[in-house]
Amino acid sequence: MQAYSTNHTSPRVSLKEAVLQGMPPDGGLYMPERIPDLPPAFFEALEEYSLQEIAFRVGHSFFKAEVPENDFRDLIEQAINFEAPVVSLGEELSILELFHGPTLAFKDFGARFMARLMSYFIRNDERELTILVATSGDTGSAVAHGFLGVPGIRVYILYPRGKVSTIQEKQFTTLGRNITALEVDGNFDDCQRLVKAAFTDPDLNQAMALTSANSINIARLIPQSFYYFSACARVRNRKKPVVISVPSGNYGNLTGGLIARRMGLPVARFIAASNANDIVPAYLASGDFAPRDSVATISNAMDVGNPSNFARMLDMYRHDLSAMRADLAGSSWTDEQTREAIREVWDSYGYLMDPHGAVGYLALRDYMRSHPESGTGLFLETAHPAKFLETVGPLVEESVKIPDRLESALHKEKLSVPLSSGFDELKSYLLAR
Repeated sequence: MQAYSTNHTSPRVSLKEAVLQGMPPDGGLYMPERIPDLPPAFFEALEEYSLQEIAFRVGHSFFKAEVPENDFRDLIEQAINFEAPVVSLGEELSILELFHGPTLAFKDFGARFMARLMSYFIRNDERELTILVATSGDTGSAVAHGFLGVPGIRVYILYPRGKVSTIQEKQFTTLGRNITALEVDGNFDDCQRLVKAAFTDPDLNQAMALTSANSINIARLIPQSFYYFSACARVRNRKKPVVISVPSGNYGNLTGGLIARRMGLPVARFIAASNANDIVPAYLASGDFAPRDSVATISNAMDVGNPSNFARMLDMYRHDLSAMRADLAGSSWTDEQTREAIREVWDSYGYLMDPHGAVGYLALRDYMRSHPESGTGLFLETAHPAKFLETVGPLVEESVKIPDRLESALHKEKLSVPLSSGFDELKSYLLAR
């Protein structure tokens, strides 16, 4: 299978080339030339399949021309070696927990898959691969741990100074080895802008083999479709259509869900759940896509003012607003509403949400109240609440237990390189390496 650019001015390339390049030369994003239809037999047996079997079947439908079946199965077994359970809060309300991977966030799915796929693709190459990635929180830790010690790959993680939680920061700034954290004096959009500028800079591309580990890389995007299949097979009331609310920042997670739907997964509606950075819900309401500087919120991984993956969503719908509205609703929520939701679900169900999951819950609750006959609701809990201890701790009566893998990171020395938000400084730093 080949991949094309969403800007439609770069040549088509193989999926392998798309993975290793990260971004096409014209500054767009790679998309597979077609989204494969899964056979009816797959959906008939969906409830019987493990998450790993689903990941193999869905993923190999894209990469079967690039990776032999046995090698791809081995890759999946190494990458997706944890679960994504569905927790029921009632007959019509369920939670998809995506924080059971090594760094306790949903980014583990994409990062671990991509690390092993890239390692497979460069196994016979002599040139070192350099990965640049921007993070607003959990991407950094997932990519750092996914690529830690992988031969032939060096990773630089750009993150906004003072705008990620202490635990998140410690998870990716304390590893060393082939992982370098670059602490940018700016916001996430500045970090993302620097990464994109690096990919189109001829001097850097001549000096090193650059690629990305953000969800702008197709290898991060495709595995984000896997768990939607598993979740729909495990909701409590499977007789009704499923409405899925996705906490959204850079919109890779939601795009993965839309890809699953295109592959045949019977999702009635998706909801783009946003914090104050409501660029996509505003577009759905007005038809005007107006990126702006992001603002800081307690759901910091969603603090994105110019979401990259929205270009893929527009491409999937051929820029047809009415078609997108038919599949997708959107809403945005304040920090105070997010805190109230965490208290509400804790008091009602004894379930502790993280701030991102709480935004997903609010959007789903609002939609289901307005559409009571729409189906059964599912929202995504994208990170362990202990990663946001400063926010969720004061909202509940009981102390929040910090998992051992997070606790140990807090006591390690932070290793980071401070940078301004200017591209020339980043370029000079990378060339000097």
